Amino acid sequence: MNFNSNQINWRLPFLLLATTLVGCANMSSTPEVRQITPPKLSVENLGRHILCHRPMRRGAPNMTVEKCGAQVIAHDYGHGGSGLTLAPGSASYVNDLLIKSEYAKDLTKDTPITIIGGGVLGLFTAYDFIQKGYNNITIMAESFKDLASYRCGGLIAPVSMDNDPAMQKIVDQIGINAYKFYESIAKSQHPHFKKFVRIVPAYFENREGSGLEPYVGKVMKKAKDVVLDFGNGTKRPMVSYDDGMFVDPAELMADLTQYLKDQKVRFVQKRINKFSDVKTKYVIDCTGLGSATLNKDDAMVSVQGHLIMLQDQKPEDLQYMVLIYFKDGKTKSGQKIKRSFYLFPKHFPNTSADKIGVLGGTFIEGATDQTPNTEEFETMIKGAKDFYGIKR
Repeated sequence: MNFNSNQINWRLPFLLLATTLVGCANMSSTPEVRQITPPKLSVENLGRHILCHRPMRRGAPNMTVEKCGAQVIAHDYGHGGSGLTLAPGSASYVNDLLIKSEYAKDLTKDTPITIIGGGVLGLFTAYDFIQKGYNNITIMAESFKDLASYRCGGLIAPVSMDNDPAMQKIVDQIGINAYKFYESIAKSQHPHFKKFVRIVPAYFENREGSGLEPYVGKVMKKAKDVVLDFGNGTKRPMVSYDDGMFVDPAELMADLTQYLKDQKVRFVQKRINKFSDVKTKYVIDCTGLGSATLNKDDAMVSVQGHLIMLQDQKPEDLQYMVLIYFKDGKTKSGQKIKRSFYLFPKHFPNTSADKIGVLGGTFIEGATDQTPNTEEFETMIKGAKDFYGIKR
């Protein structure tokens, strides 16, 4: 793998201004050196291999409200790899659109509302409605287990999105609002949740590629120039956002589900093929990739990702996140791929403490289960070893 610190981030989820103007004091200062113990990446340290598909919508996520016959449908899907990042803010934004809509004049706190989709966006939509005082909520989904929301990494940063410039300010604000929500949990200030979020350093090759610059000065501090020393002769110049936010997706989904059940939200396992299958007037569409069929949305595309859970690791060595982008390429099946390397301290509940860390990742638009591109797991491992200077 060729590490190129000047490489442009392919996804550009935010229209970032290159931070090339650096003060003289910063130019002359010596970057802080941080000692990092590399993860163990031998065969015996590589656990479950995971294939996931991010639900990206070309142009921008669909966050709109429309009237379809006798029903009022609010849409909240297509966030790509940023569903976890944006979910709290996005749910509140779309719910407010519905509540203030001209179609919702008869909507009361007791009116039945059905949410389609049991992933992170569906759960946060229900949570936000509960906070706004609505008490007749049902979540319908074909399955509530082993969803993409459980498999994702957990870095709070906008990734794998395609945003129309007209939507950028809205998406920026949604992200800022979501960051505040997660920060309140990390700082033990949230009234309902006490875990699943930690503040840890997030390392990138440059500020432009982080996607976090729109947060700086609003909810995050400026990134620092640092050098990561892996203790094996390999050092990497990086930038660090020391107030990076890691959310453990599996813990989040478990805690959020339990909270909603405690608030009498109904969970109904049912496949919805068309909106008229739902008998309530008010419907929130949080179906992700399912919206391509349910809402006949041709702009939806799967962005395939590859992840490997690590095992036999020291938890204290993995309390950080890193995201590096490689050059674009093609898979053996001929699909365009954006290769990267990322590492997060993800840990599945009810597993031993040493089974910590998730290694990723790939971004392959249009790939499906029929094109698993499993050879990318080996490419990904090689990229991680090259980054850390681990000799094979």
